[in-house]
Amino acid sequence: MMRLENKVAIITGGGTGIGKETALLFAREGAKIVITDINQESGDQAVKDIQAIGGEALFIRHDVSNEEDWKRVAKETIDTFDKVDVLFNNAGIYIIKPVAEIELEDGIFSCQ
Repeated sequence: MMRLENKVAIITGGGTGIGKETALLFAREGAKIVITDINQESGDQAVKDIQAIGGEALFIRHDVSNEEDWKRVAKETIDTFDKVDVLFNNAGIYIIKPVAEIELEDGIFSCQ
């Protein structure tokens, strides 16, 4: 039995790098994957790569700094797979600022 069989995982920033490699690993372990990223091309390619190894995946264009995008990702994921078991919040940017001083407007959750 695969460790993530019948699990649904949302992976932000899943189009490239650590996010994509995590998505491939999770798919190999049986998870259904929702790739989110601001880059349509890399997100679509990640889905193709997951499908090529026999996995099931969906891409949703997503700016993680946008609250409405989060609502849409949650809705589309549940509409497609009926649930969410795992959120790997990989997307982000680098800000040099004390955590207590970070505001949503700083874009701390943005991939841009």
